Amino acid sequence: MSPRTEILRERTRRFFFKQCGVGLGKIAIASLMADRWSSSARAAALPAAKPMHPRAPHYSPRVKSVIFLFMAGAPSQLDLFDFKPKLAEMAGKPIPPSVIGDQRYAFIRPDAGILGPQYKFKRHGQCGTEVSAALPNLAKIVDEIAVIKSMHTDQFNHAPAQIFMNCGSPLPGRPSMGSWVTYGLGCEASDLPAFVVLSSGGGTSGGAANWSNGFLPGVYAGVPFRSSGDPILFASNPPGIDRAMQRESIDLVRKLNELRYDKVLDPNIATRINAYETAYRMQSRAPELMDLSTESASTLDSYGVEPGKASYAANCLLARRLVERGVRFINVYHRGWDHHSDVRGGLEKECNATDQASAALISDLKQRGLLDETLVVWGGEFGRTPMVESSAAINRSLGRDHHPQAFTMWLAGGGVKAGMSMGRTDDLGFHVVEDSVHVHDLQATILHLLGLDHERLTFTYQGRPFRLTDVHGKIVDKILV
Repeated sequence: MSPRTEILRERTRRFFFKQCGVGLGKIAIASLMADRWSSSARAAALPAAKPMHPRAPHYSPRVKSVIFLFMAGAPSQLDLFDFKPKLAEMAGKPIPPSVIGDQRYAFIRPDAGILGPQYKFKRHGQCGTEVSAALPNLAKIVDEIAVIKSMHTDQFNHAPAQIFMNCGSPLPGRPSMGSWVTYGLGCEASDLPAFVVLSSGGGTSGGAANWSNGFLPGVYAGVPFRSSGDPILFASNPPGIDRAMQRESIDLVRKLNELRYDKVLDPNIATRINAYETAYRMQSRAPELMDLSTESASTLDSYGVEPGKASYAANCLLARRLVERGVRFINVYHRGWDHHSDVRGGLEKECNATDQASAALISDLKQRGLLDETLVVWGGEFGRTPMVESSAAINRSLGRDHHPQAFTMWLAGGGVKAGMSMGRTDDLGFHVVEDSVHVHDLQATILHLLGLDHERLTFTYQGRPFRLTDVHGKIVDKILV
């Protein structure tokens, strides 16, 4: 027998299987398991084909939608909600070292004097909630809101603090609250996004990270609506492309995507299919949504909307219209509250831009029977210092610096005790001394009102389960009905 023949004889199929450690039985089992895996994997992946299909909550929800009125830059709680007579009494005097401790500020000297309240306060409504004269419209509806004066956060600077409030982590790349909500509940609006972002007063320090989907599938990201022109870029067809041709093109792309999806079961392909369909439906729905001319003159006046002008007021009215159409989560961002200098003048400007519309939104929702199924949240990323910020070198005076230890937010709507205040800070408004509420506590409460358990709403990424409130947080029962 020649050497070549000997080599060929030894390289039989049996020899090959033996060398690979795989017998014929193992191959048969693997084949069967592959078919079985394919079926189970397909069944598990099917929900991805309809990622925004409404899903059951963990328990009975109190609300269907959330409108988060985010005051980017951090409003001064000491001049709007948390009245401290002691500040007026000690105005100009240095804050006691026992109060400030080892806290250091970027723009305030350790011996900086105290700045008294810049507005007068008065009790309003049957509840007697104290509100600054800077918020005359909110003062009229205090019986509808719950004020939390004991908020605190872990973050000192704007971008990480905004991302922390919106995403539960100061680091970009984590899913935002709206993304978690739509991931958990899906959407009831078949022709609009589940999560919409509206903005006025400029951009936010945290940028698009505030409404990012993070490591969740891309379909759960917030969709920014523009204030003028097409509400969404590229929603209109280019010249020469009519709606019928657009439909044919999308159908063709869908078939190609489905062929690929059937082979690889990639959830990103399902997201792409859903995105094309949603975009097509929005081409007709979004312009109708943005057309505020269909609203009555009295409604436009109540919000302070000027026809054809983009504004916070117009965004509040759009938020109500989005809720009516089944949108799950709406972020309304308004930038301009970072008052390192002339806090009184800055507050006057921003309150004039936002107070009327914020109050009108609550009244309008209630009048239309929507407030009981909608949660409205108002607030910024942190608070402002009781000490004055003043620096001739950078042309600043009578301002307030960042203050993470204590700030104020308010909520209204389904499941919230109307006409109440909770939490208390010390006499100078520096530290929380009663009913402390962490940012994760607020997030847990928002999810709770939507019927979601913040400890069960998880997504496994890179080998470990994540949640919005990693890794702590408790429901603020005291403000709930």
